[in-house]
Amino acid sequence: MQIRLECPEDTDTIRSLTTAAFKDMLHSSQTEAAIIEALRKAGVLTVSLVAIMDGEIVGHVAFSPVKVSGTAKGWYGLGPVSIWPNQQRKGIGQALIRDGLDRLRRLNAQGCVVLGAPAYYSRFGFMSDPELRYGDVPPEYFQRLVFTAIAPKGEVAFHAGFDAT
Repeated sequence: MQIRLECPEDTDTIRSLTTAAFKDMLHSSQTEAAIIEALRKAGVLTVSLVAIMDGEIVGHVAFSPVKVSGTAKGWYGLGPVSIWPNQQRKGIGQALIRDGLDRLRRLNAQGCVVLGAPAYYSRFGFMSDPELRYGDVPPEYFQRLVFTAIAPKGEVAFHAGFDAT
């Protein structure tokens, strides 16, 4: 498997892949593909990676800036992560996430947040922190990974692209 930055010619495949990956997920609002497009259009897809197997895109992950307590301080949000349904549970998502987190570290990011399954994201070092909040989401589902010695406190806001409908 090869992981690389997305290219302009990947956008249609990423849209189809993301739509398919979230189609049957109960927690999904079915707006994930629109979110990626809105982030791309706004120029805030800081890291957007695709996984390639046998010459085909099989997965995608996006990282974009977030604000903590109203200010941008080098923090990013992970997601959406999309894998073709027939390719899920093969380690593709893990590889994309690990590569993306490494790229954020090389950009001197302060850390990353994610909204998702605690058991899955804890394997990357993410942990819930009651001092860091995202709306009324139960704290165990909103987690952070600190790259520096300082953990932020306050309310997290994702880019307006996450409000895509």
